[in-house]
Amino acid sequence: MRFPTFLFLFTLLYFSLPAQDLAPKREMRAAWIATVKNIDWPSSPNLSTAQQQAELLEMLDTFKANGLNAVVFQVRPAGDAFYDSPIEPWSEWLTGKQGKAPAPYYDPLAFIIEACHDRAMELHAWFNPFRAALVRTSQIPQDYKHASTNHPEWMREYGDRTYFDPGIPEVQEFVTQVILDVVRRYDIDAVHFDDYFYPYRIPNEVFPDSLSYYNYGGLLPRDVWRRSNVDQFVERMHREIKVVKPWVKFGISPFGVWRNFDKDMTGSATQAGQTSYDDLFADVRKWAAEGWMDYLAPQAYFSIGFGPVDYQELVDWWSRNSYGRHLYFGHSLYKIDNNRDPNWADPNQIPYQISLNRQYREIRGSMFFSGKWFKMNPLGVSDSLQKGAYRHLAFPPQMRWLDREPPERPIRPKVKSSKQGLIVRWDTAALSEDAAYIAIYKFPKKEVGSRENPANMIAVVGKNQGEIIDPDTRFLKRYSYVFTTLDRLYNESDAAKTVTKRRWSWGKRKK
Repeated sequence: MRFPTFLFLFTLLYFSLPAQDLAPKREMRAAWIATVKNIDWPSSPNLSTAQQQAELLEMLDTFKANGLNAVVFQVRPAGDAFYDSPIEPWSEWLTGKQGKAPAPYYDPLAFIIEACHDRAMELHAWFNPFRAALVRTSQIPQDYKHASTNHPEWMREYGDRTYFDPGIPEVQEFVTQVILDVVRRYDIDAVHFDDYFYPYRIPNEVFPDSLSYYNYGGLLPRDVWRRSNVDQFVERMHREIKVVKPWVKFGISPFGVWRNFDKDMTGSATQAGQTSYDDLFADVRKWAAEGWMDYLAPQAYFSIGFGPVDYQELVDWWSRNSYGRHLYFGHSLYKIDNNRDPNWADPNQIPYQISLNRQYREIRGSMFFSGKWFKMNPLGVSDSLQKGAYRHLAFPPQMRWLDREPPERPIRPKVKSSKQGLIVRWDTAALSEDAAYIAIYKFPKKEVGSRENPANMIAVVGKNQGEIIDPDTRFLKRYSYVFTTLDRLYNESDAAKTVTKRRWSWGKRKK
């Protein structure tokens, strides 16, 4: 039974239950970095290499300060590449001209992977599989490496854009190989798709796939055939990623509404103008039931209390239809204080959504659209996360169906006193091969408490960092530190032997 919105909000206010009190130790906290049309990064296609890299690092540091632990980076917006691809051209939104490499040369995908892993953050490579161009390519030709130049028969112009036709087997093969090339050559943590499969419907215009339907549709109704095309692609993608690298996750972020109740009694009590199943031909519910993805992150870009599509209704519906796959919820930072829906004028809208998520055991975290809004901080949302819901660190949740074996425990690290605080060091060469990150817990005196309480965790860093400085210490006070290692899937080792140290050096005391 659906919990009435007014009653939910009343309960939150009455009990004054802050989100951080419910904060779990394991929770996905990710931000999308949209590169298409320079939405998030780079801020302009005319930046130098040094400027692009500085912007990216500043964005990652902002994410880390806000308690995030993963980045979803758009590497293929429209048949192009934000990485050094042997198949497709460099993106125009990177250098200002499609096909033009950065100068001085660098590979943005390799750069952000290393930067994320240094910060103990996952990097999910975000692909748009069937969007070919944000223009009609018959009117504005693309680079010689672009698929529209080499295979115009694969292209379908719809509205003012161009799309790959998902109903053509050669298209599916081509897109699959583009993605697998990245999986093979780059140390990514996940492959990520958003909501674009077939394009959103345009009134009074039919997607022009009659020829491919005639050639490949058989006796299926066209809508059923289109969904079958996307089903086959998603199932194959999941299977082949695991063949190449079994630890690489596969996640999909569909439109927030699968189907409206008036079309299907198993759908949600919503009145969305378009839906994933009926308009994008993406049967995400089936994919979850079949286990064809590791996580789904519905784009629930609606407020709690919005009549046609209530965020709370989506939380309830998806929680009953995730079939054991990890469920993360997409939040719309860009709507805060910037939407006709008056609920977005409430600075507590996002904290309320996170609190609601945490009441459902099926929901394992959040993804935020989009990255630039953390720095823009509308209505103080970043401040509220830092001081509230994300006050304490968290690991991404484990996916035990991929791997559940933890790395070996680290050898005993060392702690040294300094004017800046206590310096915590570890021998990077002595860590096990499957160790990727170090987690450090801190306790007063010799009293070692629970590692399950995230309030006791002071750092999660890349294993090669070698040391951290803990400035939150006082002269002559004694502290105990506990160390564990984590592998790429955040399986956590047993703890190393506790190291206890008194701060002897006099420095600036924390007020």
